[in-house]
Amino acid sequence: MILIMKQEVTESQLQPIITTIKEKGLDVQINHGRDRIVLGLLGDPEILQNVSFQRYDSVERVVPITNSYKLTSREFHPQDTVVDVDGVKIGAGDFVTMAGPCSVEGEEQIMEAARMAKAGGAKILRGGAYKPRTSPYAFQGLGEDGLKMMRKAADAHDLKVITEVMDEGHIDVVAKYADIIQIGARNMQNFRLLEAVGKTGKPIGLKRGISGTIEEWLNAAEYIAVQNNFNILFIERGIRTYEKATRNTLDLSAVPIIKKLSHFPVIVDPSHGTGVWDLVAPMARAGVASGADGMIVEIHPDPVNAWSDGDQSLNEKNYLQMMKEVDILAEAMKKVNGLSEEATSLAKN
Repeated sequence: MILIMKQEVTESQLQPIITTIKEKGLDVQINHGRDRIVLGLLGDPEILQNVSFQRYDSVERVVPITNSYKLTSREFHPQDTVVDVDGVKIGAGDFVTMAGPCSVEGEEQIMEAARMAKAGGAKILRGGAYKPRTSPYAFQGLGEDGLKMMRKAADAHDLKVITEVMDEGHIDVVAKYADIIQIGARNMQNFRLLEAVGKTGKPIGLKRGISGTIEEWLNAAEYIAVQNNFNILFIERGIRTYEKATRNTLDLSAVPIIKKLSHFPVIVDPSHGTGVWDLVAPMARAGVASGADGMIVEIHPDPVNAWSDGDQSLNEKNYLQMMKEVDILAEAMKKVNGLSEEATSLAKN
């Protein structure tokens, strides 16, 4: 349930309502919107239904939220959330790129990858130090040594770091080096892990599960949001379908759907979404056109000899060309969005 407060409500008028909410054993999240305050109420549905919040003069409207995700929904938070990654703002109108290798293989490799990422205009270095691999015999990552190398490379090129955490035992060490903690596709519904990373307060990149529905993805984000962490990035990385021509099927329809249902930014991953290097650039361009707030792509100084995911990694030449194309489209989309806002404004008037 959400309570939409009257426009002129004061803090002193809010206090009796908040006191009542807490006395009833409910939780409350306060959203200071552009022109009014919205209270999100969480707890026993029977209690929510039996308390007459409409009797308070400062309450304009009581809106029951029927879906299972509350804080993640745009009903609770109508305006877009901008996730601030230590000065890099995601969801503020600029298309933000995260680039780097699938896994950290050594200091020379990650340093060169960071240089490439920066040269193309990326703001965030991606890379794996702990790797979830389908085969137990595949390279599993360098652990904390890999994290140290990635942090050093990122700092050398003024980049932020996004890297995956695989289990609760690694959260502290990953949080020490990372600016964004990534939850991989296999862990989208690892609810204890979601709660634990939510408690760090750090930005969380939540990848969609390989068979995850939109609703399941939104509910996964809710586990993070209920920890009072509103620094969530949805990452569409493709889903498993019957199609065999690509590694996964990149579901770009998820971008406008998530942006309609939720207020958090959406990132696309054309590398995992296709699994084929020469399909990455076309799908990156499509990701921009779909309205995504950014992308995460795999690049490597020498993809042929990469220890993992070489088939979907871009070399420097292809990466730089893709980024030129993406920049052109991103600027065009700003104009399109401006026209859309103008049309919406005229329709309301």
